[in-house]
Amino acid sequence: MKRRGLLAAAAATSIGLALPQARAATPPEALPVDSLDSALIAVMKAASAGKSFAARYAMLKPVVEASFDLELILQNSAGLLWPQIPAAQKTELGKLFRQYTIATYVSNFNAYGGQHFTTDPDIRRAGDSRIVSTTLNEQDGKAVKLAYVMREASGAWKITDVLFEGTISKVAAQRSDFSGLIDPGNAARLIEALKKKIAMLSGGAISD
Repeated sequence: MKRRGLLAAAAATSIGLALPQARAATPPEALPVDSLDSALIAVMKAASAGKSFAARYAMLKPVVEASFDLELILQNSAGLLWPQIPAAQKTELGKLFRQYTIATYVSNFNAYGGQHFTTDPDIRRAGDSRIVSTTLNEQDGKAVKLAYVMREASGAWKITDVLFEGTISKVAAQRSDFSGLIDPGNAARLIEALKKKIAMLSGGAISD
């Protein structure tokens, strides 16, 4: 090979090595988790910048509504007495549970100090569900492991439970809290409890 050909070949090889590897596309099961993680970082930064609870709630609301199957989570959290609850109370509970879920995240993720999320690319199967694992990495080296139970409905993957440290089910914990507040055919006590909790978390800032 002539000198010009050798130089051209070397240049082509160098360019090939310098090109970054294309990032693998995020699996559809993990997209809601990635969206939630990004939104939580943004909410923490907004809190540190002095944004109000109401402003941060408004930031997170569309992401939570898109990422979670809140209706299914509420039903599973209410437990066996859910079918006996009157339709009007179910509607009220749906609204309050959405507010409660968003307000809880806004209250818990209330300051930014260099935290970041990492998502495990290995998605586990659990029957019809998928488990997407992510870690919240703190600046001081501490890490909180979360696993999201995903289920597909109408062509979209949604979060149906959150497992703290990979094992502690949020739905199970809520069922323990909620079941004692539901009477056969009447969820009035749970409705009042959620209203009080939302007001406490938000300082009365939520009105939607």
